[in-house]
Amino acid sequence: MARSTKAAYAVNRLRERSNAAYSMVSLADGRFSLTLANLEQPDELPTSVSDAMEMDEFVAYVNNLQKLAPKKASKLDIAFEKKLAAAKQK
Repeated sequence: MARSTKAAYAVNRLRERSNAAYSMVSLADGRFSLTLANLEQPDELPTSVSDAMEMDEFVAYVNNLQKLAPKKASKLDIAFEKKLAAAKQK
């Protein structure tokens, strides 16, 4: 089960980015599938969003579904990056 942690984190990030009820299904053969629940009709079964995939393929698929959140950078981080870039050019 420890292998699925990477996939579970990818689904959690997708949920945060999209505010949708995505979930992951772990199959017996070690592959993963993505589902989406209909919150308006909770008695309805979740719909399958993807086919069963290997973990790395699944994580890449989930990461590409929704635009990634931009990385936060402070003024100090930006200044440091500029200094690094200038030092590399010398």
